[in-house]
Amino acid sequence: MKKNVLVIDDEQDVHVLIENLLDQKKYNVITAIDGLEGFQTAYTMTPDLIILDVQMPKLDGFEVYKKLLEDHQTSNIPVIMLTGIADKRGIHFDNEDMKQYFTKEPAAYIEKPFEPKKFVDLVDSILN
Repeated sequence: MKKNVLVIDDEQDVHVLIENLLDQKKYNVITAIDGLEGFQTAYTMTPDLIILDVQMPKLDGFEVYKKLLEDHQTSNIPVIMLTGIADKRGIHFDNEDMKQYFTKEPAAYIEKPFEPKKFVDLVDSILN
């Protein structure tokens, strides 16, 4: 049975890239274009993994991550934080920073642009 991966990102190019990378691995990729839609989709579908962008409209990735942790139905879904914020603004975050702010760190934190093979390997290691 295919595992469900929810990609929450406002960049269509990221959706297409991740869908292409993960379809090769036989994952079912679901997409959301903003934080609010992403949280609602996570709540209703309870995916096996969430790939979550930081900078998005409606709810940013940090707000979505906080809401996911606060809800019993979504609090145990592993999350990969995906962002280009360091490249755009020079601000760096990592798992330790996230743990300090949210009491639980995400499964991983990676910067855009990412190396496709390492990304797929990371998803495989979290889901298998």
